Amino acid sequence: MRITKLFVTFTIMLALPVIVATQQSQAPPRQGGAIIIDDPGPLPFTIKPLGHNVFAAIAVPGSGAGSNAGFVIGDDGVAVIDTFQKVDAAKSLLAEIRKMTQLPVKYVINTHYHIDHVTGNGVLAEAGATIIAQKNVRDWIHTENKKFYGANITDAQKASVEGLTSPTQVYDTTLDLHLGAKLINVRYELGHTGGDSVVFIPDANVVFCGDLFWRHTLPNLIDASTEPWIATLGKLMEAHPAATFISGHGDVGTVDDVKAFQGYLIDLRRMVSEGRAGSKSGDALVDDLTPKLKEKYGDWSAFNNFAKRNILDTDAEFAGTKKIPHPVAP
Repeated sequence: MRITKLFVTFTIMLALPVIVATQQSQAPPRQGGAIIIDDPGPLPFTIKPLGHNVFAAIAVPGSGAGSNAGFVIGDDGVAVIDTFQKVDAAKSLLAEIRKMTQLPVKYVINTHYHIDHVTGNGVLAEAGATIIAQKNVRDWIHTENKKFYGANITDAQKASVEGLTSPTQVYDTTLDLHLGAKLINVRYELGHTGGDSVVFIPDANVVFCGDLFWRHTLPNLIDASTEPWIATLGKLMEAHPAATFISGHGDVGTVDDVKAFQGYLIDLRRMVSEGRAGSKSGDALVDDLTPKLKEKYGDWSAFNNFAKRNILDTDAEFAGTKKIPHPVAP
């Protein structure tokens, strides 16, 4: 049941498992060449203006958006960062963009392959967007995402993952995009999955971090390498000390929030290392460390969901037994 539990607690939907039905990965209906966007009711996210036509779309907990997203309006088009966990949320995001501008949606940038950040890709692709990601995402989106359904994944669930719209443009380490005079820097960084992108908007001083930053929220470490992740966060803070940081989960943050999250990873590694030095492992390690983590981080979101898993994943990382995605050989 270990993998199934990971699936159930994958996103910030604390009460509900992530269920991606087959129809969610299908293209939205079209009429006369236009995408039909039904009235979705209450938005599953909150739009937060960040200045210079940059906007964060912060998921409403339990809504089904599953993770944060955002968009940038430039001189000749729009770039969207991540596309949520459900197609309906992506449709709602497109509808909100259309209220602000009729410029074409030129790009979608996936910050990583996890299913709660990419399920709406097809909606934006149908609207004309090029889907962009670090090169590892192209394969992992259709393979690694299956693990979140557990060992008893059904044929329909496999089909839903295989039907996700994958990136049509990939990059290795750096990519610069232009929306007229609006510059967007996309950079590959280590830590969360091995295929993570950070998106920086220089004129707005905004950094979209994807799941490399969780604001006051315990992270999912299923694919993580925490030592380089800590270094990545240090690099981001040094390069952008006055920036606005958009988390993958949680609210908009500052450099202090990024520092606090880095501190969590540092504390977690230290505690697990000390526990291992005392010959603790498995449930004994969890029982020893959970109260210590709770004393400092118990009020963070998803603590009850991820504290145990974070301890065990970090223990496996130290032991060299943790399974993480590896790039497909060219």
